[in-house]
Amino acid sequence: MDRKEGKAYRLLYRNHIRKDVVLSTVSGVASTKESIVRHFDRDFPALDIITTKSFQVTPNPGNTGPVVVSPEEGDFGNSVGLRNPGMEYAYSYLSKLRSEGLCKILNVSVSASNPEDFITLVKKFDPVADMIELNFSCPHAAKGFGATIGSDEELVRTYVEKIHSATKDRRSLLIIKLTPNVPSIAKMAEIAIRSGADGVAAINTVGPREYFLDGHEILHNKLGGKGGASGEWVKEIAFDAVRSIRERIGDEPIILSMGGISTSEDVEKMLSCGADSVGIGSALARIHPGLWPSYFEALKKKEDVKSFFTMSHENLEYRKHRVTDISMYDEETVILTLDGESTCRAGEFVFLFLPGLGERPFSVARRKPLSFIIKVKGPFTEGVKKLREGDVIYMRGLSGAPVATEKAEKALLIGGGTGTVVLNLLAEKLEKEGTEMSFRIGVKCLPESGKGLLEDELRKYGKYVVVPDDGIPGRVLETIGKDDVDDKTVYYIVGPTLMMKKGADRLVSLGVSPEKINISVETMTMCGIGMCGECVVGDRLPCREGTFFSWKYITENGVEL
Repeated sequence: MDRKEGKAYRLLYRNHIRKDVVLSTVSGVASTKESIVRHFDRDFPALDIITTKSFQVTPNPGNTGPVVVSPEEGDFGNSVGLRNPGMEYAYSYLSKLRSEGLCKILNVSVSASNPEDFITLVKKFDPVADMIELNFSCPHAAKGFGATIGSDEELVRTYVEKIHSATKDRRSLLIIKLTPNVPSIAKMAEIAIRSGADGVAAINTVGPREYFLDGHEILHNKLGGKGGASGEWVKEIAFDAVRSIRERIGDEPIILSMGGISTSEDVEKMLSCGADSVGIGSALARIHPGLWPSYFEALKKKEDVKSFFTMSHENLEYRKHRVTDISMYDEETVILTLDGESTCRAGEFVFLFLPGLGERPFSVARRKPLSFIIKVKGPFTEGVKKLREGDVIYMRGLSGAPVATEKAEKALLIGGGTGTVVLNLLAEKLEKEGTEMSFRIGVKCLPESGKGLLEDELRKYGKYVVVPDDGIPGRVLETIGKDDVDDKTVYYIVGPTLMMKKGADRLVSLGVSPEKINISVETMTMCGIGMCGECVVGDRLPCREGTFFSWKYITENGVEL
């Protein structure tokens, strides 16, 4: 089928004249993994286009955290760094989604540093894509990628000509995503269209800009802490860019727009500027994920959406703390105590930030004194280990959400390794609910003190049994038998992923209903505000919706641990 006969072209062609509200996700925000693409497809009736993150021929680990900052409410700086799983993996799950009956228009974003790789990517994704968006615009990509292409007229011309010529029989529309960081984005759009593109996307983030905390670079990347600006503060730039592009290229080519759009008034203005679709990106970080479908529906109906913006940029504000005590539980586990306190509850977590080393998410072991129990296993945690009394460390959050505990007479709480820290706050909640508790705690080996992690705290809540592995990882699970199982008990498992899976399987084999088994899932968490989609579990984002999941949810949603 000719691409101009496809549903994407029919929906978008001259829509800036019709002004129908056509809504899209944008590359790199939320719709970044298989399960959440499926969620957007099935559960968002008002959404028209799903845009993927930018895929490359080979996997790219991207940048480590922090990858996002928020100087003011609604304003963001970001530097994910084109993190992606690579072409083959991405194609496998997108083709799977197609075979399942994906019904939204699929816009596959791709990134490369030469025309040959772009051609490879376009040919690879053409069978599953309705549109393929070439990333000529990322302002914080490595040299040779993103905006370093889109800022050079000759590169735009030669790249698009070569890609178009090599893929003339493609079924998908060829869209060029442009950077606003040029003297004339309209001229770049005209060059792209004349060279063979079916349309353009505008704008990507503005910048890059620098973001500092007490004189320290916040974003952790190879660009000296620079990152693109998105959100409210780029909105007017986006309007002007789309307006100038439409005036330059005429009515025929397609324009996919994005850039700080958050309200129905913004959507209408963008359509009046000449856009054929309107992308929603960083605005989602200000809305609870459970409200996203309703938010898109309200935009589609041109309703007031201000009530949806319940998430505050406070989750991205860093607070300075000083070390008041630091000790070793064993040779690879640090107990870090800071001044101040926290309101953290079970299911929530915070990020700790060390300038120059980045940030990592951690559960709070004790609210007051504010304490963390951290396993040393990389440069960041090695940096934590080297801290001394009086040193400064920064904290942001809360992320996540409090666990919704089931009312029960009894609870068995099973912990492994440093995952045990979650149980202290959980036990506090269960005690208030009148639940009788017992604990089974696995450790690699007992330290000289002979005590398990948080033993003094947890013994206050119920029977505490600590089980050293003795060379058998997860040996604590062997202590769970039929005597531990009855219909009055709920079960909570925290610890390494494999241990939690084995523990849940063991309980099920003993006759426990999967809905009575709860695990705390610690997936890759980057932004902590629901923007990047990296932490998704099924159709939920732990960084916004909490880290606890029932085993029933895990199995029914095919979540791989």
